[in-house]
Amino acid sequence: MTTFASGTTASNSENDSLTRDALTVLQPGFTGTRAPDWLLRRLGEGLASVGLFGRNITSREQLSELTAQLRAEREDVLVAIDEEGGDVTRLEVRTGSSFPGNHALGAVDDVDLTRAVARELGRRLAECGVNFNWAPSADINSNPANPVIGVRSFGAGTALAARHTAAYVTGLQSAGVAACTKHFPGHGDTAVDSHHALPRIDVDASVLHERELAPFRAAIEAGTKAVMSAHILVPALDPDRPATLSNRVLTDLLRGEMGYDGLIVTDGMEMRAIAGTYGIERGSVLAVAAGADAICVGGGLADEETVRRLRDALVAAVRAGELPEERLADAAERVRALAHWTAAAAPDRPGTGDEEVGLRAARRALRITPGETSTPLTAPPYVAALTPVANIAVGDETPWGVAAELAQLLPGTLTGTFAGDDAGREILRAAAGRRVVAVVRDEHRHPWMAAALDALLAARPDTIVVEMGVPQATPRGALHIATHGAARVCGRAAAEAIAGTGVPTA
Repeated sequence: MTTFASGTTASNSENDSLTRDALTVLQPGFTGTRAPDWLLRRLGEGLASVGLFGRNITSREQLSELTAQLRAEREDVLVAIDEEGGDVTRLEVRTGSSFPGNHALGAVDDVDLTRAVARELGRRLAECGVNFNWAPSADINSNPANPVIGVRSFGAGTALAARHTAAYVTGLQSAGVAACTKHFPGHGDTAVDSHHALPRIDVDASVLHERELAPFRAAIEAGTKAVMSAHILVPALDPDRPATLSNRVLTDLLRGEMGYDGLIVTDGMEMRAIAGTYGIERGSVLAVAAGADAICVGGGLADEETVRRLRDALVAAVRAGELPEERLADAAERVRALAHWTAAAAPDRPGTGDEEVGLRAARRALRITPGETSTPLTAPPYVAALTPVANIAVGDETPWGVAAELAQLLPGTLTGTFAGDDAGREILRAAAGRRVVAVVRDEHRHPWMAAALDALLAARPDTIVVEMGVPQATPRGALHIATHGAARVCGRAAAEAIAGTGVPTA
């Protein structure tokens, strides 16, 4: 017999079942480019999922070796990744993505193209042994000041976001990779980043149903295998608990009203919206009790101790009557069911890819506005990147901009990074007479950036401006190029336009 802290006892078989179920619902991360011994041991004890981040990946070959190592321990392991393409990439974290993100795809508004991009991204993930992608973001960019969604959204239009979410889900899953549509019930109308605090959305329930929920309904109809909850408080749905911890949101709304029967996974529980309010152990128990099936943790907490603490918290909650044993068992079974689907859906051979589909999409996403003093760029310029602080989802490891791509087309191109109130004057000094290409990200959200452009354009009206965020500010400059994202291919497409070596496809 096994004795629990509460003084109650249970048979070894009952305890083993509870422990396995508690491990099964966890999706932890780890550090390093090979799986540590503790992780392999936990896979043998019932852990069914592993989350990968940029820190775990150096190349496609290394990633393939890593996933093979995991699969040798558990053949149907769910290997998850946060690979949205665009600004949020883990597969190409050190080079920038080969795929434009959602905002660029929404700007083109060709669902066949979106489906093809998602299929190729899925093919590359499957080729490396990754079978579960925490994407796409179905959030509607209803608040352009949003500090965490922005170009991760297909756009501000409800129907636009819905049709491209469905196309993305279909394309990704056609490659045998499970889609995870996020962030339910919609993170687009927030002014706070849930990595740092708990956002609150104060809109009527009718607005939520007509606007925010529409892309999720489309994803469900398209057969999305998973939905990720958002760490946001939506009083119209539940005035007391954030969506991740809300029975009203996850069970009554998502399962009941919307008829969703797939896996529900939480956003990262180490994010301050949960960790700073409920703590990850209590938060995880409440999330599973509310209807979540998988607990994502590991973006910042990636060790065996975290896994042990969460496992023990779930088991203790069942023993104390705070978490119904049937709910934990149901959650674990949904995880296993998805693992079985991915094992069956995995292609014997990934098939022939379309390596250029991302670049074609990025070229089509360009929006070019000529200026009054527009003249061709024939000499190597000075590229000034006006760089805001990156949000945690994007991270600061991934390079962005147009300098590297322009340097290939115009050898001798120089570059610098600028921020703050004196950025405009500093750029003029650094450029030393060269033509300036000013690269910005969300000018409308950063007054210092707008002021720097004012100073720069007043002195150098022949400056070319490249906006790589959400293009809300009025176009200005000798030439204004909106890329709708900062992926490497977006920079390549913009550089081609600046140097006159490429023509965007209509």
